[in-house]
Amino acid sequence: MQNFQLLSVLSLVGAIATFMPAIAQAQLAPLSIYAQNMQQGDSATKITEITDVRLNSTPQGLELVLETADGQQLSAATPKVDGNAWSADIPEAVLILPDGDYRAENPATGITLITVSQLDANRVRVQVTGEAATRAEVIQSQNGLVVSLTNVTDAPAAQTPAEAPAEPETAIEEPAQEITVTATRTEEEPQNVPRSITVINREQIEQQTRLSQNVGEILGKLVPGLSVPTQSSSNFGQTLRGRNVQVLIDGVPQSTARNAQRDLRTIDPSAIERIEVVRGPSAIYGDGGTGGVINIITSTASEERLASQTQIGVSGALGDLSGDSLGYNLQHAISGTEDNLDFAVSGSLRTTGGFFDAEGDRIPPDPNAQGGFADAETLNFFGKLGVNLDEQQRLQLTFNHFDDSQDTDFTTDPSVNLLSGRQKARTLEGLNLDELPGTRNTLLNLQYSHENLLGSNVQAQLYYRDYLTEFFPFDGRNFSNLGNQIYQSRVESEKFGGRLQIETPLFNKGAARLLWGVDYFNEDTVQPVTTFDRAAFEASGGLDFLATGERTWTPPLELNSLGLFAQLAWDVSDRFIVNGGVRYENADVSVDDFTTLANPNTVIPGGDLNFDATLFNIGTVFFLTDELNLFANFAQGFSLADIGLVLRNAQPGFDVESLNPEPQQVDSYEIGLRGQWETIQGSLSVFYNESELGTTFTAPGTVLRAPERIYGVEAAVDIQPSDRTSLGGSVTLQGGEIDLADNGDYTALDGFRIPPLKVVAYVENETSPGWRNRLQALFSGDRDVFGDSVAFGRREVESYLTVDYISSIQLGEAGTLEIGIENLFDNQYFPIVSQLQSNDSAYAAARGRTVSIKYSIDW
Repeated sequence: MQNFQLLSVLSLVGAIATFMPAIAQAQLAPLSIYAQNMQQGDSATKITEITDVRLNSTPQGLELVLETADGQQLSAATPKVDGNAWSADIPEAVLILPDGDYRAENPATGITLITVSQLDANRVRVQVTGEAATRAEVIQSQNGLVVSLTNVTDAPAAQTPAEAPAEPETAIEEPAQEITVTATRTEEEPQNVPRSITVINREQIEQQTRLSQNVGEILGKLVPGLSVPTQSSSNFGQTLRGRNVQVLIDGVPQSTARNAQRDLRTIDPSAIERIEVVRGPSAIYGDGGTGGVINIITSTASEERLASQTQIGVSGALGDLSGDSLGYNLQHAISGTEDNLDFAVSGSLRTTGGFFDAEGDRIPPDPNAQGGFADAETLNFFGKLGVNLDEQQRLQLTFNHFDDSQDTDFTTDPSVNLLSGRQKARTLEGLNLDELPGTRNTLLNLQYSHENLLGSNVQAQLYYRDYLTEFFPFDGRNFSNLGNQIYQSRVESEKFGGRLQIETPLFNKGAARLLWGVDYFNEDTVQPVTTFDRAAFEASGGLDFLATGERTWTPPLELNSLGLFAQLAWDVSDRFIVNGGVRYENADVSVDDFTTLANPNTVIPGGDLNFDATLFNIGTVFFLTDELNLFANFAQGFSLADIGLVLRNAQPGFDVESLNPEPQQVDSYEIGLRGQWETIQGSLSVFYNESELGTTFTAPGTVLRAPERIYGVEAAVDIQPSDRTSLGGSVTLQGGEIDLADNGDYTALDGFRIPPLKVVAYVENETSPGWRNRLQALFSGDRDVFGDSVAFGRREVESYLTVDYISSIQLGEAGTLEIGIENLFDNQYFPIVSQLQSNDSAYAAARGRTVSIKYSIDW
């Protein structure tokens, strides 16, 4: 195993050292670029000389003219938009200019830089950097190439004021061109990706944080296919298309070998720029993405020399605006750009008060024994420093520290489990517990990119992650496999790793791109427990947790994983795109000798496990029109069974090396239709996935390795009937089955895996200039497929409807007042994860009407 680790590390470090440091990011202002020929001739394939570059004014904006010497036409590859920069590459061309590359600084309002430069021996790049991105339209003409970018308001700076066209009285700002980096690991327009994607931008994140600071709750209300929010710090029960989701922060995996179900509770929303969700399995990033990938992309620097924002806020239950429910929020962010350096720094401190349901009763701060985020304090510190080494290389260092801890005197009353009938969980005051639940996550991430290293785009990454999460104590007196203990567990994990990916253009004019590379990580994880005095616990009615000792529950695990991948993207024509690829993953797990809670005096020998998997994917996009496209996709994903969960329940005589290490492999099929018109955007997709080996969890701690199949439909629409109004929503309906006996007889999957019908809808309006209002609703249907069962995860689920109100009011030029009211109509309901619990002490109601008021100011 040590040889495997050493070889993996040396391979990755050697590759990264070979290819080292990244490209400056930018964004674009309106402009028109026109490449024309001054002479006519045949179009033989040879290097075309560009002998002159001119910048002219037109009624629509600017015109960049590239003159050629031999009369050959020029053509450009598909333009790219990256932040505030627009660029297009001209193949089979060379610059023959007296001063070398062309450069025009601040040629017009909103445009900071235009360059025409030689990338390599036969490729020229045109790049425009500005203050705001716009949609670009590339038009081929007999004379050359036209790229039209609208909304130019000024002529080139070289003109005199008398010659400059008048600035229009009003200008309609086009939305920034949307890109995704998660689906393909490279920048791509979502319309060109053959799978379902949801991109949540910074504005949407800020809007939803007026209701909740929990990333899982934000995503549950915005992403089709993702289960509804759980209203706890755990994302247990919040599946994506019925399966596990892989969570990344800037590409760094947040999973652990002992699944702690806290992957979405590792960073504060104040440090997030956008979130990209790829729905459906993906092996592009390795283990865990059988349901999809959620990539959290951290904040970027402002283009201004210095910009900052301060926000203060208060929140509480409207029915109980006392000190018990009040929470406070303070955050400050500062960023800027100076020459080739840029930075972004932010800090946030948030306290959360007690939660109360619609009946005015206090909700236990530890719903479902998973640990809640009521009566908590959250600290997040984020920093990012970037340097543009030159026009093609960039080096960036990111640091984030997240610390979320509860401080409460309340706990769940265990006596409700003794009452007849279904009882709502209730609280007890007077909790005596030394270590309260919480999560700490520290991330250090170094990224380097080179836009043109030997004709390829190279990106390298090294990262380190230190993670700890502490659960609320669990009463296991009735579980023999838990040693009849009352205990509190925690997961401690340390991970380091790296990625190297190289995108190489293929064929003439870069019509195809080959992405290839390697991923590696090493992880050490352990799950110890603190045991408590059972007599003291019982005598206090569940309030006193007096520690009696420390034990190891899940033994120390060392996991090494090496992945090799290759993905090909081919623009077969203007209307037909094909993507496909393969990934090979090899992993090694080393387990130390260990004991279990049930058998503390029996040492079970450790051992080594090794597994591998080879996965394939292929997809196509066909544009029926410029606005409407049809996509189809086959993809395989895989995930490890929770080995730690199996080991902690091992019986004497258990042989680690006899454990079946074969990962769950999921085959997924999807077909969909997407449309993007000026005032309407919509999508419809149907999916089916299946696996021979499941990873379904059942209480009190086993994994069912049985065949599974899951299917569903997702639809979403957004409409802008006017400049001031938008509305839309989505629908998700899915089902799933498992063959427990592996005999072809399928029964329904449990409710933690398969949620009921989910419908979300919203209407948003700019009621007056600077005042925006939004109403949004979430409906969760019922699901009754298990008869009268009261087993864990197999209970009947009842429907509920909630409505939220969000408002923002511009105060002056820099200030904004933000108001959010969650559960506007104060509906009493129970989240799905609570309804599925077998014990009433975990049957916790949801929050009632809750208000949040914030004020932010830009400096």
